[in-house]
Amino acid sequence: MEYLDMVVNEILRMFPIAVRIDRFCKKDVEIHGVSIPKGTTVAVPISVLHRDPQLWPEPEEFHPERFSKKNKDSINPYIYLPFGAGPRNCIGMRFAIMNMKLAVVRVLQNFSFKPCKETQVSSSFCIVFY
Repeated sequence: MEYLDMVVNEILRMFPIAVRIDRFCKKDVEIHGVSIPKGTTVAVPISVLHRDPQLWPEPEEFHPERFSKKNKDSINPYIYLPFGAGPRNCIGMRFAIMNMKLAVVRVLQNFSFKPCKETQVSSSFCIVFY
């Protein structure tokens, strides 16, 4: 179950459900020298954050180990946002994650996955399906 959790988190990093989050600025604020006036709509580009090479080593590669117990605590909660963050994060997050895990388990119970000769197999792929 621990590895399944890592796989689901890595899938959500690579393919987030929402590609961006929009928020409405309720008061004038300055963040790292940038002024954001009251009334401005601020967009947080989740898909860009999740694939930024400065934040994620080899962002285009599938590495579930990024979310291992050892590594998970070092991930900034505001750069991994598949369901948003803070008081306005997705209310159905836990339900959605549980359903994703159940779907993966059901597929793996009923099907076998074997690469064809043209398939480029990475070490992470081998761990997931073998």
